[in-house]
Amino acid sequence: MNKKIIAIDLDGTTLNNQSLLSKRTVRTLQSLQNNGHHVLIATGRPYRNSKQIYSEIGLKSPMVNFNGALCHMPENNSWSDYYHRTIDLDLVMDILGKQHILGYDWLSIEGKETLYASTERIPTNEFFPKDTRSTYVTTKTKFEEQPTALNLYVDEDKQEAIRLNILNEYGSDTLSVRTWGGSYPCLEIVAPGIQKALGVETVARHYGISQTDILAFGDEDNDFEMLDYAGHGVMMKNGIDRLRSVANDMTEFTNNEDGLALYLEKYFQLS
Repeated sequence: MNKKIIAIDLDGTTLNNQSLLSKRTVRTLQSLQNNGHHVLIATGRPYRNSKQIYSEIGLKSPMVNFNGALCHMPENNSWSDYYHRTIDLDLVMDILGKQHILGYDWLSIEGKETLYASTERIPTNEFFPKDTRSTYVTTKTKFEEQPTALNLYVDEDKQEAIRLNILNEYGSDTLSVRTWGGSYPCLEIVAPGIQKALGVETVARHYGISQTDILAFGDEDNDFEMLDYAGHGVMMKNGIDRLRSVANDMTEFTNNEDGLALYLEKYFQLS
């Protein structure tokens, strides 16, 4: 069998509903890496709250964060195919000043290493751990780095209207907008053209692996292009219906039932 890239989303795919890795998932992914395959995390999460998952699995491969805005090799800043696509700071400040016009509740601005927020009272959860270093944003001078992603927190039933308003106001040539559900639903704004498939393609090119030898697993809207790009795209049983149009297959079990690990064990005939 040719060496593969196995691109895995985290939330709703690799992690269970408690945002944890199961022992079976860790064991399966480690076995694949030991067999010479490249296990690639491709997540919407920033590196700050996904690096512990990378370490827990014991990965040695590159990593894709911010839905494709950052592609890097953890602990190796000189990796030859590193890229980091940022968004315009003036654009961010303009959106920050239009909270009442656009109708979002509050926003967070992600730098590569730092979290900024438009409120001093950010929640504590898997996306905002207690040790998160955050800065309350009021002016442009607060920023220490170029923004990677901008998250507008808003109820899910308002997301589509606000997403269209943002695209009409700023244009798709200026930014890309994704929807996120869960406990803290939001709209994520990144640089135009950003998607997980961009990072997966970069890693495949780095290792000289063909598109047909890429497996990708996901469950949400931000996995759509990645599953479409992969030679073998697999949606989770708990995935959204939209993914059916691009997925080659579906896991038999959900993310809360070791669906990823069980599928990989069968596909690669792991004992």
